[in-house]
Amino acid sequence: MVRRLSGPQDWAFYPQTNDDLAAVGIMLDDCEIENGPMMVVPGSHQGSVYDHHGPDGRFCGAIDPAQCDLDFSRAVPCLGKAGSVTVHHVRAVHGSATNFSGTERRLLLFQYRAADAWPLLGFAAGIGKFDELLLAGSPTPAPRLAPVPVRLPLPPAEHQGSIYENQRATGRRFFDTAADRERLAAAE
Repeated sequence: MVRRLSGPQDWAFYPQTNDDLAAVGIMLDDCEIENGPMMVVPGSHQGSVYDHHGPDGRFCGAIDPAQCDLDFSRAVPCLGKAGSVTVHHVRAVHGSATNFSGTERRLLLFQYRAADAWPLLGFAAGIGKFDELLLAGSPTPAPRLAPVPVRLPLPPAEHQGSIYENQRATGRRFFDTAADRERLAAAE
């Protein structure tokens, strides 16, 4: 299987005043290499924040591998039995492989943030409503600003919606598809 990955980084979708954010995933099904696991580029959370905009300047929710210095072949699969947990930083480059198995690979994701990581856009209800979502700690009277590069996800994606809808405008695939796999098998 070719392990190529286009990204994204969650940071591109919801930048905050600092990057003390993480996603926790709970595997609802067994996750094996054949059913399209989430893939993560190790150490990428310590590197650059990559551009997630297309050639037209619109947000597309994906990194162009030709425009960055990452070795996507180093991406590792997050495998486990149902109930297993993954944790990845908001700047970790990740994506899902193609599901060749015909079985589900559901992953329930929860996003967590530090109390002083305030959203830069997309929370029209105000910071008070945002603070109501805190699981622990206390709201802060002001955000903590960190020197983290930010490019807002604007103008919005041509197909604004889920990550898959956002990425539809790229017209690119970075993992093998079922058709690719069949062509490789036929050529062998």
